[in-house]
Amino acid sequence: MVEPHRIGGRYEIGELLGRGGMAEVRKGTDIRLGRTVAVKRLRTDLASDATFQARFRREAQSAASLNHPAIVSVYDTGEEMADDAATGQPVAQPYIVMEYVAGRTLREILREGRKILPERALEITSGTLGALDYSHRAGIIHRDIKPGNVMLTPAGDVKVMDFGIARAVADAQSTMTQTAAVVGTAQYLSPEQARGETVDSRSDVYSTGCLLFELLTGRPPFVGDSPVAVAYQHVREQAPAPSSFDADLPPEVDQIVAKALAKRVEDRYQSAAAMKEDVDRFLAGRPVQAPPVPVTPPVPVVATLPTDTAATSVVPGAQEWTEEPERRKVAPYVIIGLIVLALLIGGGLMLRDVLGNDSPEEVSLPRVTNMTQVEAEKAITDAGLEVGEITQEFNDEEPAGNVLSQDPDPASDGFVAPGTSVDLVVSKGKAPPETATIPPVVGQTKSAAEAALREAGFVVKIKTVKQTSDERLDEVVGVSPEVGKTLELGKTVTLKVSEGPPVVPDVVGLSEEDAKKILREAGFKVTVQPAAGDAEHPAGEVLFQTLPAGTKQDVKTPIFIQVSTYVEPPPPTNTPTEDPTLPVP
Repeated sequence: MVEPHRIGGRYEIGELLGRGGMAEVRKGTDIRLGRTVAVKRLRTDLASDATFQARFRREAQSAASLNHPAIVSVYDTGEEMADDAATGQPVAQPYIVMEYVAGRTLREILREGRKILPERALEITSGTLGALDYSHRAGIIHRDIKPGNVMLTPAGDVKVMDFGIARAVADAQSTMTQTAAVVGTAQYLSPEQARGETVDSRSDVYSTGCLLFELLTGRPPFVGDSPVAVAYQHVREQAPAPSSFDADLPPEVDQIVAKALAKRVEDRYQSAAAMKEDVDRFLAGRPVQAPPVPVTPPVPVVATLPTDTAATSVVPGAQEWTEEPERRKVAPYVIIGLIVLALLIGGGLMLRDVLGNDSPEEVSLPRVTNMTQVEAEKAITDAGLEVGEITQEFNDEEPAGNVLSQDPDPASDGFVAPGTSVDLVVSKGKAPPETATIPPVVGQTKSAAEAALREAGFVVKIKTVKQTSDERLDEVVGVSPEVGKTLELGKTVTLKVSEGPPVVPDVVGLSEEDAKKILREAGFKVTVQPAAGDAEHPAGEVLFQTLPAGTKQDVKTPIFIQVSTYVEPPPPTNTPTEDPTLPVP
């Protein structure tokens, strides 16, 4: 990126916004008024060419005379000295200071492959036609309407820009073949532009029809291997109906597109306002004025009259001739081939100088997707182009180092100006699993800890544990893996949650051993105290417990049990006594 610098004494420019066929546009700041602007400068390699100097100045004059909300405004123009890219000599480099529009061009939106709803496509077209109607009324023909010259603001408003090849209506009445230059972009070129004939505002109507076709279908009406091939189709071939690519499109849309793309200017909408009115009529649910699209008639069959030695071929609109049967079959194809060859040669001579992006010449844009980055860079430089910005992103399908996409894309920009920068997006391979650190949740309640872990991207498992100290009910006393560990998102984290204070079991009446076992299993520490018993409570039986049974008590609270020590005394022994009344033996 070029370091920010000042031009014209008041404009500080820096960030590159875009680079076209004959100019580059950078974001800038008007330091006097404190507003953001866009500064467009003629390329240094073209600055010494009087033709491009004149064309650049004409853009400034054309756009500066227009004041419409759908047209990018021009604030100022000027020149600064720069070094010629080829000779290194100082050369005057003109610039245009324009309204800065925060948005994207339709070309950028279409390249994303996003589906544009038919109603939205027609709304955008209506906004474009509104801008063209205003410029036509002001006497200016745009002559280069295409997706790259129409922007959408974040609010969805249309902004038409780049009047670089615009012509005043009076100037455009003269044929443009005088300079052997046909201007415009091949895929949006009107038939009369392709033939180098006189153009008027209806040429912009045709280009807008091409724009609408692409918004509806995702592709231009005509595509080919070269600008000459595409221009030939504009002149000779009928555009397909948009519904042939999207069967859900209503017939009225086909009618509007067909009328805008009529080969004869007399059959088209006679103004941008007329086409806008029909588009708005459709959007409002009213019948359109464009006629129904006729069914393509079958190819005429050559009629023959049988004779013994020859036959006469009758071709509508052609002279009759008599030939031998074999020659009669071949002759029409020979004639058609010669006509096509002549048109291609004539078209090539007429289009070879200037066609497409206003560049003195164009080169074929190589397709480098799926190549390695090294191979792609070589293909780009071998084609006379420059490697632009290279960004990387993870991709599960394409190996690391392979090109995922390029901008410009040959699917929409088959030919570009020499030296055009080609930006690449290169695969970084499969994305590593996303990870996160286990947050500090010990001491929190179960619900709070569970929410924190789920928000971090983990699956939560709950495991209840007995109270080991003075933990509260549902308090998190541990986590596995432990807090602070890094774990892959989607993995399971186990929360150890306290059951809280246990319930004191009733052990009165049990034996000492059974009572101690039950209390210890409940988590309590037991102390045994001996106690006197009686015949009903023999030794070893629990007579009393200090913590009431059925209550919740912290396990740290000691519990005492009194155990009977009573031992039943032996039965008395019966000893015989002397009776004085009995005689002594």
